[in-house]
Amino acid sequence: MKIHTPIGFLWLDADESGLTAVSFQPISESEEANQQILTRTQEQFEEYFAGKRKEFVVPLSIKRGTPFQQNVWKALSTIPYGEIRTYKEVAVAVDSPKAVRAIGQANRTNPLPIVIPCHRVIGQNGKLTGYMGNATDGVEIKRQLLLLEGYLQNKKTVVIRTLFHARITTVFSCLF
Repeated sequence: MKIHTPIGFLWLDADESGLTAVSFQPISESEEANQQILTRTQEQFEEYFAGKRKEFVVPLSIKRGTPFQQNVWKALSTIPYGEIRTYKEVAVAVDSPKAVRAIGQANRTNPLPIVIPCHRVIGQNGKLTGYMGNATDGVEIKRQLLLLEGYLQNKKTVVIRTLFHARITTVFSCLF
């Protein structure tokens, strides 16, 4: 299923168990695609981009990835809307504190971006590093998603604030 969003088109696929793919690139929908799950996911994306949804509640069907990658994707799923983590913090969360680059690779192969919020992971210095496998517009899409979720940004600084308080909680300098 192809859906239009403020950040461009997304392609979705689902099987009998749940959502199997969210892609920024065209994918073929499986013949057995679960239309009910796809429609529900499309509705939730519309709510998310309208600022009315903070998490996706659809069954997921992830049948690929190494055990390490699947563990990383589970950890990413716990990062709340309006919060970020560094690659290092995710590495510590999966009991692999030295596997920072492997965390980045797991993010890169995430089959369900946005639903599994790999866009909420930033560099140790606050830099918005790669997204969508470092596609040309990947970092810009990451910036747009974080802005939607309550981050204020300009070319020099990422200001991170909580959504529940009007005060600024952290400022990271960025190298853009």
